[in-house]
Amino acid sequence: MIDNLEIIDFHGHVGAWEIFEMNDDSDEIVRAMDNGGIDRSCLFSIFHPEGTSGNDETAEFIAHYPDRLIGFAYVSPMFAETMVAELERAIDTLGFSAIKIYPPYVPWPMDEPIWDPIYQFADDRGLALISHTGSEATCYPELVARIAGRFPNANFVIGHAGNAEPYRTQAIEAARQHENVYLETCSTYREPGVVERLVNEAGADRVLFGSDVPLMDPRSQLGKIITADIPDDAKRLILGENAKRLLKL
Repeated sequence: MIDNLEIIDFHGHVGAWEIFEMNDDSDEIVRAMDNGGIDRSCLFSIFHPEGTSGNDETAEFIAHYPDRLIGFAYVSPMFAETMVAELERAIDTLGFSAIKIYPPYVPWPMDEPIWDPIYQFADDRGLALISHTGSEATCYPELVARIAGRFPNANFVIGHAGNAEPYRTQAIEAARQHENVYLETCSTYREPGVVERLVNEAGADRVLFGSDVPLMDPRSQLGKIITADIPDDAKRLILGENAKRLLKL
């Protein structure tokens, strides 16, 4: 590990996902964090489209370890009329730090106007927003590039850095085009050299460590960063310093 570094995992889940054998338990997540040397994890629930149920579940979950777990607000345009009010509640009352969206669960690509109130809220508050990206037509990384320039005060985090090609290249291009676009690393699609490519082509100050805990073992996801052929200063940025800046910690 790198001495005197607070490691922050930017991508984790609350809730059960039986098809993938994902069952959340706060004690187990923190134990996994301890085993990997992870100081804090950012968590969200994506399974309740109205947002309220999942955000309440996240708040209850992180209350067990408030110094270790950070909540992100989730809303969906399936309930467009209540999105902003729920974001206000999650950020202002529940004390969450950023926003999560999951476009595979809706029929609208993430650059369609129905999403704009979420982005405007993030822009008004200067918040980070992380979205799943990949091969799903609703969340190609190239769509983030179409959004980011319209909401320059928000910071858009491309979850999984697009996963596999050609979406990984789209993610890198989005980060190169817009200073408020970041790439997050968790994925099972990682041949050797991908972390190095993200750093070399997008910049270490634009890459964030994420594990997808408890869907994935955070130790293997962390290992890709620790063992990457990049300078220690780059590892510091990816593993914690970039996240601290985005979350204003």
